[in-house]
Amino acid sequence: MSATDIPTYMARLGEAARAAATLMAAASTAAKNQALLRLGALIGEQRALLQDENAKDIANAERNGLSAPMVDRLRLTDKVIAQMAENCVQVAALPDPVGEITNVRRRPTGISVGQMRVPVGVFGMIYESRPNVTIEASSLGIKSGNACVLRGGSEAIHSNLALWKLVQQALREAGLPAEGVQLIETTDREAVGRLIAMPEHVDLIIPRGGKSLIERISREAKVPVIKHLDGNCHVFVDASAGLELALAVTDNAKTQKYSPCNAAESLLVHRDIAPAFLPRIGAVFAAKGVEMRCDEGAARWLSGVAGARVVAATEQDWSEEYLAPVISVKVVDSLDEAIAHINRYGSHHTDAILTEHHSNAMRFLREVDSASVMVNASTRFADGFEYGLGAEIGISTDKFHARGPVGLEGLTSLKYVVFGQGEVRN
Repeated sequence: MSATDIPTYMARLGEAARAAATLMAAASTAAKNQALLRLGALIGEQRALLQDENAKDIANAERNGLSAPMVDRLRLTDKVIAQMAENCVQVAALPDPVGEITNVRRRPTGISVGQMRVPVGVFGMIYESRPNVTIEASSLGIKSGNACVLRGGSEAIHSNLALWKLVQQALREAGLPAEGVQLIETTDREAVGRLIAMPEHVDLIIPRGGKSLIERISREAKVPVIKHLDGNCHVFVDASAGLELALAVTDNAKTQKYSPCNAAESLLVHRDIAPAFLPRIGAVFAAKGVEMRCDEGAARWLSGVAGARVVAATEQDWSEEYLAPVISVKVVDSLDEAIAHINRYGSHHTDAILTEHHSNAMRFLREVDSASVMVNASTRFADGFEYGLGAEIGISTDKFHARGPVGLEGLTSLKYVVFGQGEVRN
């Protein structure tokens, strides 16, 4: 079908997705796993082709002045390709949630009432830069028995098309409908507007990208949306934190990679440990070129560090997602102040406490209002792959249906099922 007549193109694509969803929902676990394992093999076999197509996107991105973090997200390195293939294998190995019946209870009337996990139906995925999302979304869509419509960013069009063709090949070889995964082949932005406004064909929208994209989708969608707007993730170094642990975890949370949404953007340090901790983490950040935007308490201990880039923080810095070698740093007087600061300025994505005080750790877990809350671990673990979900479709900071990294269960729903033996209601 032609992608030039956008309304007609999107209507036909939606109709094909709805028809495929019925077949995907009925597909056997064996067929779905066969498709996933074949997809993983194809990704490995076609590495050179994928990197050739990716090189076109990289060249266009650099020519168009795309920022360094965005170009970094765009690259299909050997490591990224191997990870995509491994994701397919991991998802194939996961238990199939579709058809699982739980919470069966016998009622006084004689009927038994339970819940069955079923696919959502058709989900639309709108994402920027990272072409590996094409495989993450496809693999989770296949295993969860859904059909999906993918719309990657224009900057990754060659990479996404090449990956999508492998997905369709794997589906066909497993006897599943190729339309179970469809990629919008036009970069025309009108297609996004159509996708998010056709509830007759699409049951759920998952945007994954910059804040402006997600705000637009949330504002204009006529279909339910699972989203997070940004990732202002915090690390709080408690007074009782082990110093070496705190240094290692804070360094990893910030500098292991700057561009992901689970990288730490804000560092809170208890006043009692600040004299011992801040000069040492400041030296680590200085060596890696990380700018520190500090309140007066933090600046007192960081300003004397050789090579440190210390800047006075503004009010905006406490809420900022930098996605860059920049971090806000604040000294707090108590756990209460740390929790209050995170709940006020954070994005409810991922926050960590570093402490040896069990009750402080438990309070932090209970009271910090975020999708992922961690004790003595890097925020960089907030990821579907690391959580054992095989892959993730995205991260949700909403509080309904799915929260945190969204894997297979987040792409399913529950319906009630009733078993009887001829019972009638009096």
